Amino acid sequence: MRIQATRHLCQSYGNCVAIDPEHLDLDDEGLVMVTRDSVENGELATVQAGIRSCPVNALVLVDGE
Repeated sequence: MRIQATRHLCQSYGNCVAIDPEHLDLDDEGLVMVTRDSVENGELATVQAGIRSCPVNALVLVDGE
């Protein structure tokens, strides 16, 4: 599984980064960026919480490499 961001949807709330700083960050413009897209099984709950915290649904978890 991996994380995918749709940056043009991001409104810079930062909820996702606060919950999952291991995978997500905000760039200089305040938009979400995925710093590590691969997700290990033990990280799944945190990753899903970070994704769900986005009020504009700019993040998704997708199957595959």
